Amino acid sequence: MVNELLEDGRRRMDGAIEALRSEFNTVRTGRASTALLDRIVVDYYGVRTPLKQLANLAAPDPRLLSITVYDKSSVNAVVRAIQESDLGLNPNVDSTVIRLNIPPLTQERRKELVKLVRNMAEESRVAVRNVRRDLIQDFKELKKEGEISEDDERRAEDEAQKLTDSHVERINELLRNKEEEILEV
Repeated sequence: MVNELLEDGRRRMDGAIEALRSEFNTVRTGRASTALLDRIVVDYYGVRTPLKQLANLAAPDPRLLSITVYDKSSVNAVVRAIQESDLGLNPNVDSTVIRLNIPPLTQERRKELVKLVRNMAEESRVAVRNVRRDLIQDFKELKKEGEISEDDERRAEDEAQKLTDSHVERINELLRNKEEEILEV
């Protein structure tokens, strides 16, 4: 029973790290990447639809993103969604193709992005600690119901703490790498 709970906790903590990885991919680092557009949602005939379902996304060179919209009537909605996003990019429209030039990041913008990724990392750490809290609560319930002894409960809590520490360290490593990537000129 304890091992099942620990395995479930590990899976949930791994999920928090994967979510952080995908969030980090949406943060601009000065190079064009279609992952920047993953968070863009377009109002398509009254339905909020992810941009990648409405268009073909490409990065033909390091400073340019190309968006080829499938439905010509939705080009304006796509442009509006990009302008309203926090990307700070100006779309250039040519029929059904939208081009986004990725300007080099200023030092001030780099500092803002570092703050943003630090906040994302902290949210992930909180998620991992919440999983630990849930595990410890489950262990206390098992002890209360007499399914495990006090020693087993203590060992399980120690194991949950080790699991938490290793996942927090992985989050910190991801954060260090992303900060280096952002601050790289």
